[in-house]
Amino acid sequence: MDINGVLVIGMVLTFIGLLFTGFPIAFVLGGLAMFFTAIGYCSDLWLGTVTGLDYLTVGLVVNRLYKVMYNWIMIALPLFIFMGLMLDRSGIAEKMMKSMQNLFGKVRGGLAISVTAIGILLAAATGIIGASVVLLGLLSLPAMLKQGYSKSLAVGTVCGAGTLGILIPPSIMLVMMADQLAISVGDLFMGALIPGIILGLLYILYIVFLGIVSPESAPLSKDRPEIKFKMLWDVFKTILPTGALILAVLGSIFTGVATPTEASGIGALGAIILALINKKLNLKIFKEVLYDTFNTTGYIFGIVVGATCFALVLRELGGDEFIGGIFTGLPFGPYGIIMSILAMVFFLGFFLDWIEITLIVLPILGPVVANLGLEINGFGSIDNPELIWFAILVAISLQTSFLTPPVGFAIFYLKGVSPPEIKLLDIYKGVIPFIILQLIGLGVVVAFPWLVTWLPSVAY
Repeated sequence: MDINGVLVIGMVLTFIGLLFTGFPIAFVLGGLAMFFTAIGYCSDLWLGTVTGLDYLTVGLVVNRLYKVMYNWIMIALPLFIFMGLMLDRSGIAEKMMKSMQNLFGKVRGGLAISVTAIGILLAAATGIIGASVVLLGLLSLPAMLKQGYSKSLAVGTVCGAGTLGILIPPSIMLVMMADQLAISVGDLFMGALIPGIILGLLYILYIVFLGIVSPESAPLSKDRPEIKFKMLWDVFKTILPTGALILAVLGSIFTGVATPTEASGIGALGAIILALINKKLNLKIFKEVLYDTFNTTGYIFGIVVGATCFALVLRELGGDEFIGGIFTGLPFGPYGIIMSILAMVFFLGFFLDWIEITLIVLPILGPVVANLGLEINGFGSIDNPELIWFAILVAISLQTSFLTPPVGFAIFYLKGVSPPEIKLLDIYKGVIPFIILQLIGLGVVVAFPWLVTWLPSVAY
């Protein structure tokens, strides 16, 4: 093994070790890039090696960062974040919860079904896992526990429904994935719709099934109103504003009226209008939403800067060929290599946020997947259908890892807002059925790639 291979392994192992120190990940990534650039330069200077790392690498970093920040697509991130946070404060979710609870009151597990349905709508409206899980937990957990739901079903439903935000468009993760893989954001948004809906339906079917075989887990409400037309009208009225906003954002993208970046502006404006209609917007709330948007955006772009530096140095050392060679050398065939990559992504999801995985792993492994010779049907109208399919598989894998004990992010989001009687072990037990459901959904998408590629081909 040459010096470059040693440095690549050293970078990766040092990065993994520093993850457990609790030091900010953006500084870890950027600091390691600088440190190993210095090591490579000193090695070339004093030991006569040829790593290719020198002061020109710093210039490449500046150039790469300029291209990242100049990217028009990245403007959509803060606008989609603002849209999600503003909807979080608008009170719409609370109204939907009350009206849908009345509608499904005569169905066992009706409240859990309502939570799942609202989770799907919130996923399409916010695209932020933390916001969805926290909001659903605050709104629904006390009500489900009061009605006598088992703790495991209550917390599992909230975690499962909340994590749909990573997959159902306009997910900010899909925006960054499209950028890193150089594929169409619109294609990726449309490709994620059917898998996201499939997962939501799997959740609902499981809840209905559990209500039948284990009635004590999902008891009926004691004060169940009769279903009347007014009740259906109330549900329609509460869903209509959010549905209209989703239709405006995704519809403008799918019909080609607006780019994803322009659509994010439509979404941000629409969220402000909805908050005004619900009389939930004032100067204080507006300032808080702006502050949280800047804070979240700064966090993301801080990691973008660090990860860009890290990935550039890794590539200068030949790390992409080194890591790609490891996977292409596996004796499993194309689909076996895909499953190996997904297993690695699933494992990394325990320790890393989706941002680091998207920025570091996808640019390295995207070319590997593109060169596997996979015959994914693009229906004659989609460029790089294998990359769109692969990106959705990665998204589902990350969604599953964010639920998986012991360190799933969604678990700790929910624990932070749970009532005192909810223990961490209750959440661990509750998420296991939903992890199995997500793995079933992942298997379905692996077996039937057209579930991802058909809708983009029809739209265009």
